[in-house]
Parts: sequence; structure tokens; C-alpha cells
Amino acid sequence: MAIPLTYTWRNLWTRRITTILTLVGIALVVFVFAAVLMLAYGVEKTLVDTGSDDNVIAIRRAAHAELMSQIGREAANVIETQPEVALSSDGKPLVTKEVYVVINLLKRETNDLSNVSVRGISPTAMQLRKQVQLTNGRMFQFGTREIIVASNITERFQGCEIGKQLRFGDDQWTIVGHFDGQGSGFDSEIWGDVDQLMPAFGRPVYSSVTFRLRNLDDFDAVKSRVQEDPRTQHVELKRERQFYKEQSQLMADFIRILGIIVTIIFSIGAMIGAMITMYAAVANRTIEVGTLRSLGFRRRSVLTAFLIESILLSIIGGAMGVALASFMSFVQISTVNFGTFSELAFGFKMSPQIVVQSMIFAIVMGIAGGFLPSVRAARLNIVNALRAT
Repeated sequence: MAIPLTYTWRNLWTRRITTILTLVGIALVVFVFAAVLMLAYGVEKTLVDTGSDDNVIAIRRAAHAELMSQIGREAANVIETQPEVALSSDGKPLVTKEVYVVINLLKRETNDLSNVSVRGISPTAMQLRKQVQLTNGRMFQFGTREIIVASNITERFQGCEIGKQLRFGDDQWTIVGHFDGQGSGFDSEIWGDVDQLMPAFGRPVYSSVTFRLRNLDDFDAVKSRVQEDPRTQHVELKRERQFYKEQSQLMADFIRILGIIVTIIFSIGAMIGAMITMYAAVANRTIEVGTLRSLGFRRRSVLTAFLIESILLSIIGGAMGVALASFMSFVQISTVNFGTFSELAFGFKMSPQIVVQSMIFAIVMGIAGGFLPSVRAARLNIVNALRAT
């Protein structure tokens, strides 16, 4: 015979103070756990959203990032003329040959120097990166020392307002516009003319070549042809989305592992708190347990009732923690991208998977914290329990 669920709920309400304290402890641990997962997911989503499913990026083989890649002009021209490359409305290949460099700028808040990414682009780049939209000013003119700056960079670094000039590459560059990358990695970049930036930085070669496929299924064909061509054997083609996903892996894994280690340490404290609470509940309800046993409820029913009580605590506390963590979606931070050694702005991102993982984590804490007290309650001797005062 099972003990009614209302009995468990009534006991939680009767011990409101200890219940609330336990809920707060569980909620805080779940909040930290969910926030860590959101942070790692935010990094992944920011970089993955930088890429497009129908774009392909070419970098030097064995180079893990554009910063370390070099592609010569001959190889870039070979890639541009591949039959799988899509054409624009005016019949030109949808290809952007780019250079990627890092400069130093002063932060607004701390006045410290930090690395910022500068990307030299071709005229077709905006057609390939539809998520990038100008928000203020105008697009820079190719063939000039003009640049556009991501809005996030403007907010975090000094001297990035429209009309001002930045000095890098032994020259002055005039800011003529701001753009928004819609949560992608481009939100942490400065863009200019590739043919102006390459000589300014003494770069005779490109960092990467990105092009649009005519058809999504053409990737294997163009990749095979490029690998077989002696002029491009040193080049590796990757789907752009996959490339940026790989870029995010190292940082996301580091955040996730470090955060989970910290969370596990906190969770031990939460489980001990839940265990103490449940032990106290057993001690205070010894006569109740004896009465239940004398009424015919079996040991497993008593064990289940106390375990359900602990799980209910963990579910409610977990829901509170997830709800609290969801507010972190409004927070944006920046850190050094391990792949480029430059600043990357990203936010906490919630997902259904994180909600499920957080709730499972909370339930595991509830089971771990409530199992031993539940066993103790189930093993109480009926006679001794009824004699307790």
C-alpha cells in the first residue's frame, strides 16, 4: 500500500523554514550548473552562427585558425574559378579573399590594451555574410583607408566612433560606419579593404578564401578537385559552419569542464544540506513513521515516501535555479578566443537541452541527498518508533 502524495506535500509545507533553506541551496547550485552550460553554449552558438551552411572556407592545411593560415594569390584564383562556385546577379563569383590580423586597442572601462580582430574583405563579402548589417554610417569605399567597426567593439573600446581614426598597420584608418553581426563572431571584428590591409601589414598572401556553393551537394566534388590540383594541394576546404564550430570547441570545452568541476564541489555541499534536512525530518517524525508502519504501510512505502519528498525538493529547487539562470540570457561578456587570441563577445544562451540537463542534475542531487535518510526511516522499529517522545 502506497503512502498518499498529499502526505509528503503536507510535511514539506509543515517544515517551511527548513524546506525553504534547502530549496535555496539546491537552486543556487543548479543556477551555477545551468549558467556554466549556458556560457559554453553561448560560445558555441556565437561562433557557429558566424558560418553559413552553403558557404565554404579555404584555409591552409593543418592551420587551425585564419590567423595561422596562408593562401597564395595563385591558389586563391584557382579556388575562385571552380565550377561549383555560385555566381552573383552580375555574373561574378561569390568569393571573398580575406586577410585576418590582430591589433591592440584600449578598453573603455579599464584603459588596458586588448587584442581586436581586423578582417580585410572583398566586395562580395557582404553578400556572403547576410547576418552582417550596417547600423550607422555607411559602407567603406574599396581602395581607400576606410573601415567599419562592429557595434560591440565600439561599446567596449576607445576611439571607435564614426569619424574618428584608428592607427594600425603604420597608417591611419577612418571609421565610416558601424555594423551588427547579429550575435555572430563578426560582432568582434573591424572590417576594411583586403587590398589595402595586406600591404599595410606586409602580408603578401591571404588568410582565407570563402565562397558560396551553387548547390549544397557540390562540396565533396569541389573539395576533391582542389585537393588533387598541385597548385592547391596545401589548401583544405571546410564547410564554413563546421569550421567555426571547431573554432569554438576548445574554449567551450574548457569552460564546461572547469565549470562542472566547480559545480560538483558546490553540489556536494547542497547534497549534505539536503541529507541533514531529511535526517532531521526522520528524527522529528519518528512517531509518524511508527504509526504508518502499524497501519500496514510497508518499509518500501515509507522509503518511497521520504525519497519522493527529497526529489520534490530537488525538482522545485532545480526549477528555481533554471528560472534564475534564464535571466543570464540578458548578460553579454567578452573573453580571449583561444583560436585567434583576440577578444570575442558572446552571451549566455539557454536551450531546452540545458533545461533538461539542469533538472536531471537537480534530481540526482535530491536522490543522493535523500536516499540514506529514507533508508533510515524505512528501517525504524515499529515499537521503538511508537515509544519515542
